[in-house]
Amino acid sequence: MRPISKLPIITAACLAGLAFATPALAADGPVVVFQNELTPLTIFEDPSGCMRLPLGASVVNNQTQGNINVYADPFCLIPYVPASTIAPGYGARVMGIGSFSAS
Repeated sequence: MRPISKLPIITAACLAGLAFATPALAADGPVVVFQNELTPLTIFEDPSGCMRLPLGASVVNNQTQGNINVYADPFCLIPYVPASTIAPGYGARVMGIGSFSAS
């Protein structure tokens, strides 16, 4: 019996997620990302669309006027649990990889 490759199934699932994703509007204000004490803050001014977090990101601070959604992957497909949505004026700890989008 020939084994079934999972790659086509995973690729189709990812493409389906991208096909139904709605484009994000530009957020009004910055999203500030802290990595560590030896690295300058990364600032995303008025972010729009899916934005990759820098490697080693540990804290995301939402200074925009609306919510931002945080994802566990660099393509804004898998919501980051437990902090998948960050309200304006709040921050959340994240793992070292991922992405976010303004809503």
